[in-house]
Amino acid sequence: MAILASIPTGILLPEGILHSDWFAVLATFVAINTLMYGALAIAKILPKVHPGDWVRTRNQRSETRSIHPDAPAVNEAMDFLKNRR
Repeated sequence: MAILASIPTGILLPEGILHSDWFAVLATFVAINTLMYGALAIAKILPKVHPGDWVRTRNQRSETRSIHPDAPAVNEAMDFLKNRR
């Protein structure tokens, strides 16, 4: 702790500026900006989420209407195509 006591406060800027209101607002803005940038960077790393894939809509068939009875259903074919990418 003796080292910290010997360092003068306000090495870069005077102490009066460091304790002013506008500097506190600037420091708050920089902190929020840093958190948002970090959140966006993490969100960009994560894979995309498609909530529409979780719920079956009315325009998707559960059974195939193909002339080939052993053909996979539409949803199974779409899952195969999505997993192939």
